[in-house]
Amino acid sequence: MTTPANLKFMTSDEWVKLEGNVATVGISDYAQNQLSDIVFVEITVAVGDQVKKNAVGATIESVKAAADVNIPVSGKVVEINEAISQSPEVINSDPYGAGWLFKIELANPGELDTLMDAAAYDQYCAERSH
Repeated sequence: MTTPANLKFMTSDEWVKLEGNVATVGISDYAQNQLSDIVFVEITVAVGDQVKKNAVGATIESVKAAADVNIPVSGKVVEINEAISQSPEVINSDPYGAGWLFKIELANPGELDTLMDAAAYDQYCAERSH
């Protein structure tokens, strides 16, 4: 499992990559590995939506389970990864790249401080695996 050092993480396995004032959101390598073969993604937010931290922004279904994707930061949805609904398996092969889900323009950058860095997230995953 690789955890990019430039990302922040939620305890519910979402990641955030900050570029300027825009946060790209997806699910972690750990999460996609737990779900196994992802077969369906429904993004439940739309461009222009005002969203709140911890609300549900998408649902991911795999052959094993379905999981909600929580929104890690409040703000305005500025982009949706339209390709992911056609090729949900990309989340399995590239969770930190082409497998991103949506982008949010931050309303409160301070919310990022409540998220874990990569080292803390790796430790958190290791504790859950035992």
